[in-house]
Amino acid sequence: MSKKSKSGGQGTPATVALAKAGAEFTLHPYEHDANAQAYGEEAADALGLPHGRIFKTLVAEVESGLAVAVVPVSGKLDLKAFASALKSKRAAMADAAKVERVTGYVVGGISPLGQRKPLPTVIDASALDYDTVYFSAGRRGLQIETAPANLVSLTSAVTAPIAKVS
Repeated sequence: MSKKSKSGGQGTPATVALAKAGAEFTLHPYEHDANAQAYGEEAADALGLPHGRIFKTLVAEVESGLAVAVVPVSGKLDLKAFASALKSKRAAMADAAKVERVTGYVVGGISPLGQRKPLPTVIDASALDYDTVYFSAGRRGLQIETAPANLVSLTSAVTAPIAKVS
């Protein structure tokens, strides 16, 4: 893997965060279809990767406020397990407009890195099964590949089994 940051106009707050930390990562651009509804599945198919290898970034509300969940696109977020990982009683998906305002990213391009305000983050434990994981680089049509340890470290995340297999 090589370090890449703002080359080719692909610099995003997420890539800047990785570069600033000195973390190794690779960018994987792909042609985004404006009609796509399932952004993670679109990325996996475009890059020829299994859906369990690409992780989506979801934002939910817990008692203490917004929090980030990073789960494989092949699964769904288990809200009860997510709340438990954050020592909360319950969690509910957050309003998209609020999520965009707080993270600085658009839905379908939300990265767990480089958000306007760092939010508590839980990464599904399955990410640790891979040498590298893929997730949004902060815009539709661009994925980051890096070691899961980089993602955990830079987001100060906890890992827990928070995904339900669909």
